[in-house]
Amino acid sequence: MGTSSLFDLKGKAAVVTGSTRGIGRAIATALARAGAGVVISSRTADKCDEVVSELLNEGLDATPIPCHIGKRDDLERLVSGSLKHYGRIDCLVCNAAVNPHYGPMAQLSDEAFTKIVDSNVRSNLWLCNLVIPHMAERGDGSVILVSSIAGLRGSEKLGMYALSKAADMQLARNLAVEWGPRNVRVNCIAPGLVRTDFARALWEDPSIRAAAERAYPLRRLGEPEDIAGAAVLLASRAGSWITGQTLVVDGGATITGI
Repeated sequence: MGTSSLFDLKGKAAVVTGSTRGIGRAIATALARAGAGVVISSRTADKCDEVVSELLNEGLDATPIPCHIGKRDDLERLVSGSLKHYGRIDCLVCNAAVNPHYGPMAQLSDEAFTKIVDSNVRSNLWLCNLVIPHMAERGDGSVILVSSIAGLRGSEKLGMYALSKAADMQLARNLAVEWGPRNVRVNCIAPGLVRTDFARALWEDPSIRAAAERAYPLRRLGEPEDIAGAAVLLASRAGSWITGQTLVVDGGATITGI
């Protein structure tokens, strides 16, 4: 088997939540360039249409299905619409997430706690439970949860977000055990600090950015495209014996001990 065929996704269909910007958009673009048909999804229909238009202009296969991940009815429509359009879902990427609280957990409101858990954990479980049975029927499928290295470390300012991302890692392990006998793989990607709008409060802070660039062995922050290759690996035959894992893509941040 040649190297190119290991990463070939022709004939496959992928659903990527939160895919109109940042890491989600980079992953969706990479999957499409590897040959997959890709469902572009976020809360804003205009943004979905814009990304799809750019992918179509590149000669790639994409379709827009807007979705609010916190609403189960929306997730059901996302799955049914994806199945109607492509007839299958081979890869599910749960990327969309929220973080309405930046600060110590002692100041965390019940409202923020509920929003983070509902959006970052429960919605992923809902979506997996809607999609994985279809994968299991065919005896093949890959689910990728976009987590964070925050889920591997303690944090003064991102405590609740980190808690939700650690939960996603355990969710991947649980689902990998449950669905592995049906050849459905479930993994996490844990990015370090990536220059996205979502993480803007971190990388636009001069002291945080300087500390990260000084501590990371590669001496730079991540870009969304740095995460995309890991998703192609986990979605393709190249990753066919990887399941229940958290693949850290962080420029070396977690090995420094700083």
